[in-house]
Amino acid sequence: MTPRGPFPSGLLVRSGHSGLSWGVSLVLLQHRTDLRSQEERGELLQPLAFLLLVLCSVVLYFAVSLMDPGFVLSDSEGQNLEYNNMQEDMINQPSKALHMRRCGYCLLQQPMRARHCQSCQHCVRRYDHHCPWIANCVGERNHPLFVLYVAVQLVVLLWALHLAWSGFQGKETTQDWFRYNAILLAALITVAFCTVVAMLLLVSHLYLISCNVTTWEFMSHHRISYLKHCDVDTNPFDKGVLCNLWGFFCRCHTVAWESIYFQDRRGLA
Repeated sequence: MTPRGPFPSGLLVRSGHSGLSWGVSLVLLQHRTDLRSQEERGELLQPLAFLLLVLCSVVLYFAVSLMDPGFVLSDSEGQNLEYNNMQEDMINQPSKALHMRRCGYCLLQQPMRARHCQSCQHCVRRYDHHCPWIANCVGERNHPLFVLYVAVQLVVLLWALHLAWSGFQGKETTQDWFRYNAILLAALITVAFCTVVAMLLLVSHLYLISCNVTTWEFMSHHRISYLKHCDVDTNPFDKGVLCNLWGFFCRCHTVAWESIYFQDRRGLA
């Protein structure tokens, strides 16, 4: 099965994100915000820095949105190289052995921690969630970049929140105030809402990453075959906060989660 082209299916979402990002930036530059005042005084460092940060967030957004999140495209990809090395341990522990299941949708063998996404029509390695805002799954390959994008976006939003607040101009009547500040007020409300969402998203993801748990595993622990027999407080993939963070952000190769899982289960036996 060939993956669907990501751009056509998410054209509206991606266009909306780009339009919103640059639209809010344009509003902040057109009103009497601190950014506009610095520009008029010839102090271009902060205006340029803000625009470059917005550009960086948009580039990261498209990178996360368009890249392969870790699709399983064949049985050979579903079988980790290290998995065969664990077969003897699985035979010696028949009650604890978990065989790789075959996906009922794409009919491919699923590596451990993979899940089929019906929106993307593929199994995704270390599946976290399908994000409608990026019109793509968040999985093993793009999850670190997704967290980086959310962090950069949060910085942009906090800066935009300050700039929008600085742009309000006092008027003699409430009607005049709303007439003059209506667009800026709409931008402020939009930015404030997105700031709360981005902050909650970043905090929750950093917490789950520090525990080496995906969003899907956190929400569906009791339904996942390799976790439902474990205690709620037990995570076979947890190697400690520092090791979890290091492995998530600094590891570039595909992980044989079966190997880590059975090593942990053998240690508990």
